[in-house]
Amino acid sequence: MKLNGQGLADRAGWEAAGFELPKFDRTKVAQATRENPVWIHFGVGNIFRAFQANVVQKLLNNGEMDTGLVAAEGFDYEIVEKMNRPHDDYSILVTLKSDGSVEKTVVGSIVESHTLDSQNDAEYGRLKEIFTKDSLQMASFTITEKGYSLVNGKGEQLADVAADFAAGPDKPKSYIGKVASLLYARFQAGAKPIAMVSMDNCSHNGDKLYAAISAFAEKWSANGLVEQAFLNYVNDKANVSFPWSMIDKITPRPDASVEEILKKDGVEGLEPVVTSKNTYVAPFVNAEECEYLVIENAFPNGRPPLEKAGVMFTERETVDKVEKMKVCTCLNPLHTCLAIFGCILGHQKISEEMKDVELKKLIETVGYQEGLPVVVNPGILDPRSFIDTVINVRFPNPFMPDTPQRIATDTSQKLAIRFGETIKAYQASPDLDVTQLKLIPLVFAGWLRYLTGINDEGGSFELSPDPLLDTVRPYVAGQKLGSTVSADELKPVLEDSKIFGVNLFDAGMAQEVVRYLNEMLAGPGAVRETLKKYV
Repeated sequence: MKLNGQGLADRAGWEAAGFELPKFDRTKVAQATRENPVWIHFGVGNIFRAFQANVVQKLLNNGEMDTGLVAAEGFDYEIVEKMNRPHDDYSILVTLKSDGSVEKTVVGSIVESHTLDSQNDAEYGRLKEIFTKDSLQMASFTITEKGYSLVNGKGEQLADVAADFAAGPDKPKSYIGKVASLLYARFQAGAKPIAMVSMDNCSHNGDKLYAAISAFAEKWSANGLVEQAFLNYVNDKANVSFPWSMIDKITPRPDASVEEILKKDGVEGLEPVVTSKNTYVAPFVNAEECEYLVIENAFPNGRPPLEKAGVMFTERETVDKVEKMKVCTCLNPLHTCLAIFGCILGHQKISEEMKDVELKKLIETVGYQEGLPVVVNPGILDPRSFIDTVINVRFPNPFMPDTPQRIATDTSQKLAIRFGETIKAYQASPDLDVTQLKLIPLVFAGWLRYLTGINDEGGSFELSPDPLLDTVRPYVAGQKLGSTVSADELKPVLEDSKIFGVNLFDAGMAQEVVRYLNEMLAGPGAVRETLKKYV
C-alpha cells in the first residue's frame, strides 16, 4: 500500500486496513481548483495537514465544496519537493484519541502544491495566476509568528526585507515580500477583493500579517515602485481584510510509534524526511481529536461554508476574547509550565508530566486560581470547561507523543503573552492584587533555571531553539548548583518587558523570582523540592 494516486487505486485494501478515504472525485476537484481556486494556504506544516486540510476534505466529502486546497511553502521548499509531490499531495491523518482508539484518514483535499520561489518562473507564475483569479476568496497562513517579522531578534531589519523594499515587487526574496508581490498581482488584475487570514497561534495574528504586508505596500509606494492606489487597496477592508483568528489543535512531530502502526497496516514508504533546513516531515501527521478554529467573519469576496465542518465565525471582539482565554490562561501558559519544568526534570512526554503530582498541581493553580479570575468569558467557549478539557483530556492523553522539548521552543517569545497579560490584568483590577500571583513568578524563575542547561540531577540537557538564547543565557550560564545570583546581576533580563510583558521590578516580582531561582539552584533535587514547597 503506497500513499500516492496509484497506490490508492486499491481502495478496498486501504479500507480493509481501517483507513477512511476521500469520497470525492479528486480529478474533477483538481481541475475545478485549477480553473477557479478558492483557497490558497501558505505553510504546509503539520497543523495545516491535520486541521485545515481535513476541514476541506469533510466539505468535499459532503458536497459542500467542489474545489480543493492549493498549498504553498515559502520557508522550506524541500517539504513540497520531497514530501508533497512524491505522494501526489496525499497525507495520512492519524487522530490519537484519549480513549486509546486511533482514527486513520487519508487526506486528499490538497490538489496543488507549490514553492513560494520568485526565482522559479513556473512556480511563481502559477501563484500569480491563482492570485489574479476572480474565484479566490482567501489566502491563509500557518508560518509561525516569526514568519511575519521583518526584523531579527535584535530588532534589526532583515537583509532580504531591506533589499525587497528597495527593489520592488518583481522578484522579492523575503517571505512576506513575495506574498505582498502576489497581492500586488491581484491588485493589478482589477483590485479584486480577498481575505488574508493568519491562522497562526499568536495574539491578534491578522494585525501582524497586515503590519507586515502594509509595510511593503508603504515602502514600495514611497519609493515609486508601485502605485499609491496599491497602498490604498491594502488599507481598504472592503477590498483586503486581515481577520483575526484563534486556532488550537495539538499536532506534535510525526512519531515513530505512529509510523509503526501504519507499517503494520501495510503502508509503505513512511520514512520521514529531514530537510537541509532541519524540518522533520513525514507522509503522516499525528494529532489529538480536540480542535478549535474561531475566525472573524470578514471575507470581502465571500468564503467557503467552513462552519459546516466545525469552524466558528464571529466578530473580532469575540475572537479576541477566545484568543486571550486560550493563549493567556487556559492552555498556552499551562503548556509552557510543563515545557520548562519537564525539561529540567527529565520528562519526555507531556502526558507523563500529568502523572507528576507537583506539575499537575502547578498548572491547576496557574490556570484555575491565578488565570481564571481575569479571563473574560467569550460566550462561544466557556473558559472553565476549556481548562477542564485541557487538564483532564488533552494533556493526559497517553497516545499523544508531544514533548516538553518541543513546547519549550522560543519560550522567550511566549512569556509576555502567556503570563504578562495576566499580570497586567491584576495590576489594572481594583479588586485584585498582583502580589497574589505566587506561581507565575515561580515559572519565570523556572525558565531562568532552565537556561542554565543543568537538569535537576546536576547533569546537562540540550536547550530548545530560541532567538534570545545568546542574549539572555549569558546572565545565568555561569551558575552552578549551589551558587546564588542577585537581582542586580539579572536586572537587564528582569526589567525587559519584551520578555515578561512587564518590568518585573515595577511589578514587584523581581526579588521573588530571584528567591525562587536561588532555591532551585541550591543543589541536586532542589527544583523538585521547590515545587513541593510552593505548589
